[in-house]
Amino acid sequence: MILGDFLKAVLQLGDRRFRRVMGLGVLLTLALLIAVYAGFLALIQSVTPETIDIPFVGPVTGLETLLSWGSAVLMIGLSVFLMMPVASAFTGLFLEDVAQAVEDRHYPSLPSVPRMAWGDALVDAANFFALLIAVNALALILYAFAGPFVPVVFWAVNGFLLGREYFTLVAMRRLGRQGAKALRGRHGGKIWLAGILMAAPLSLPLVNLLIPVLGAATFTHLFHRLNRDA
Repeated sequence: MILGDFLKAVLQLGDRRFRRVMGLGVLLTLALLIAVYAGFLALIQSVTPETIDIPFVGPVTGLETLLSWGSAVLMIGLSVFLMMPVASAFTGLFLEDVAQAVEDRHYPSLPSVPRMAWGDALVDAANFFALLIAVNALALILYAFAGPFVPVVFWAVNGFLLGREYFTLVAMRRLGRQGAKALRGRHGGKIWLAGILMAAPLSLPLVNLLIPVLGAATFTHLFHRLNRDA
């Protein structure tokens, strides 16, 4: 069951390699949030000749605005929207480390596999990031008609994308690209559901910092379970 896969991932959070990847993931998230928010403040200052006030933040005046408590609260709010692309970037940078830690602990009899070349991993991550942005841009049409169900549509769209990418990258380590694609095709519904269960908590500030690591571990367990039953 997917819930069992997730619980196994949670119980491994104390693993040294999990903590390392989680720390790097948090730093990546904070760097992205600060960069986007700094760009937002710079844009406001460039188009408005007079100082303006932002609710909970105050007057936009430069570095002191960026470092204010109001800005910290606003950046946490922005993480609701930015954690989807952060999760996509995570796949190419850290997923393999988490998958290896899970296999070392839960599947020690498996033969070792060579690491994916960094160049290939970055290309895959960049391609998926572009796909995530493009699909969400098209999904804006659906959001316009979804009314109160916008969060559900958002989770369904991004759950499909994240589930597809995380499962494929985990499965490719053992089966190759074509084998991963074939296994994914046989279990598309389960993978989509697992992706939705990953996408939904990515919308929760602070909690979402843990989800990329837990998602990578959960999909590693899911892959081995589905591959064993294939």
